[in-house]
Amino acid sequence: MPDTSVSYKCPKCGAPLTFLPGHNHVTCEFCDAKISIAEMDALYAQKEEQAAQAAENAEEKEAQWNTENAGSTWDGAETANMMIQTCSSCGAELVSDGNTMATQCAYCGSPNMIPRRFDGMLRPDYVIPFKKTKEDAIAALKEFYQGKKLLPKAFRDENRIKEIQSMYVPFWLFDAQVSASMDFSAETRSRRETADEIIIETSHYRCERSGEMTFRGIPVDASKRMDDKYMDSIEPFDYSELRPFSAAYFTGHLADKFDVDVKESLPRADTRLTASVIHALSKTVSGYTSTAPSGSSKIRKQSGDVCYAMMPVWILTTNYQGKPYTFMMNGQTGKFVGADLPKDTFKEYVYPLIPSALVFAVLFWLGWLMFDL
Repeated sequence: MPDTSVSYKCPKCGAPLTFLPGHNHVTCEFCDAKISIAEMDALYAQKEEQAAQAAENAEEKEAQWNTENAGSTWDGAETANMMIQTCSSCGAELVSDGNTMATQCAYCGSPNMIPRRFDGMLRPDYVIPFKKTKEDAIAALKEFYQGKKLLPKAFRDENRIKEIQSMYVPFWLFDAQVSASMDFSAETRSRRETADEIIIETSHYRCERSGEMTFRGIPVDASKRMDDKYMDSIEPFDYSELRPFSAAYFTGHLADKFDVDVKESLPRADTRLTASVIHALSKTVSGYTSTAPSGSSKIRKQSGDVCYAMMPVWILTTNYQGKPYTFMMNGQTGKFVGADLPKDTFKEYVYPLIPSALVFAVLFWLGWLMFDL
């Protein structure tokens, strides 16, 4: 039976390859061979073509989405090389390279994710490779715990800190050329005193602002399970490090399968665009005591392209007393965000009493000394 899949294996020793964060090549952890992304793609080009032809002959191709501006279709060899890790608890579907086996769900923390064959959808246009390592993510999480005196000891001890996972999160990146106009009301106030009175003068102004702006890569995450607040908090990503997508970057990592298409993302993209325009125009109204928008803004998009990209994120979801707690770190910049941590109710009750108890003990001791004298 012809081989319908391609594994990214070391050409020297045959071991699985891993893309390590902070490198521009794929590394064999067994013989330490280093292969660039370009060399990897060239090395497997012929095998991928053979595998794609075998896959096409073996089974009917699955339907693919065709979009004009965002994403493209996967190569048959790439889809054959991918697997889906499906969580039996929350239903999350995470993409891996076939060598990656998840021990727990990155979203709900449930174990036992069962792999099945990758079923397509759109191929990303770009990817930002991981720069921060697992050790960096663990160090950031430990630092996040520092100083949290009310954190329950059981939570700290049971937290599966070493199970923090690297995952590529899908994003739609919107470009737009915008012309905008907006009115503001402004005031200046001055105060002077005479021998008999205090005089406050208030001057009122109407400020008109207009201009053209260019936006590149307004980010909207394309995962329903990924909390937008978390994603907004770990932004921004440095787009200067966007690379043309290659499946080789997925080696050793998970990748979330997008479940929010471009049309569903448009309202959030428009909201973020509008907020950015208003903020930019507001910053130009300066030199007044107070300012406020007056009337509605007029924003006209002259163009609006979109691309599909994968962003690197370290993520850990741990359960404590039946509640999930999620922590995330930008896999490129290291910016970290965490959930509100649980509190030990005993510590929360006792700790405020400690200063009073110390004062009482000192006074008692001093009183005892005076009585003894």
